[in-house]
Amino acid sequence: MPDEAGKAGAGGAEPASTRAGDAPAPAGSSPCLSALAAIPGNRVAPATPTPQHGDAACRVIDPVRVEALAIRGVGGGATVSFEPPPLLSCAMARTLADWLDRSVQPLARGYFERDLTALRVGGGHECRRRNRATAGPVSEHATGQALDIFAFRLGNGGTASQVVVETPSGLVQNRFLDAVRQSACGAFMTTLGPGSDAAHANHLHVDIQERRSRASRFCQ
Repeated sequence: MPDEAGKAGAGGAEPASTRAGDAPAPAGSSPCLSALAAIPGNRVAPATPTPQHGDAACRVIDPVRVEALAIRGVGGGATVSFEPPPLLSCAMARTLADWLDRSVQPLARGYFERDLTALRVGGGHECRRRNRATAGPVSEHATGQALDIFAFRLGNGGTASQVVVETPSGLVQNRFLDAVRQSACGAFMTTLGPGSDAAHANHLHVDIQERRSRASRFCQ
C-alpha cells in the first residue's frame, strides 16, 4: 500500500494562486515564496524545520509555514486559514493554493452556498516512516510534500459549519467529500482517505511526491 502513500473557477476569472498583488516578498525569498507572497490574502512565511533524528531523507526543499491561502469569494477576495498552520514545501503550498481556489471553493459554493473558510489539518512536515512503521521508506510528510486534512469549515461566525472527513453528516456532506476527493485525485500525486486503509480512516491525505512515472497518480 503506498503511503498516505475540477471544477474551474467561477466566471473564468484568473485563479487566486496566480494573480499579482502588492504584498512585498520576504528578502532573499525563493521564486516560489515570492510568487505566493505577492498574492493579497496569502499568509505564507519562510520556515526552518526542527532537526529530527538527523535523517538526511527528512529534508524539506524551500520550507514555508502556511497560515492562510487566498481564494476567490463571492464578494471578492477571500482566504482559507489552516488550523494549525503546517510547515510544508513551497511547491506543496502552491499546489494546495491552486486546488483550493479552482476546485474546493467552487464545490463549497455549489453544495452549501458558502465560502470555504478554514481547514483543520495535521501531518505537515514530520520525520517518520510511511504509516508510522518502524522500517521502510520515509513518509511523504518527511519532505513536507504532504498534508492531512481532517475537516473543512464553511462560512463565518454564527453561520459557520464544519464537514468532518471521518464523520460527514448527511447526504450532501457525503457528496461534497466525494467530489473533493475526486478533485484531489487530479491535483495531487497521491490521495488517500477513509476506506483506503486503517491509517487514513479519519482524514484525507494528499501529497505531491513524484512516483515512478510523473504521469502516475494513486487515488484511493
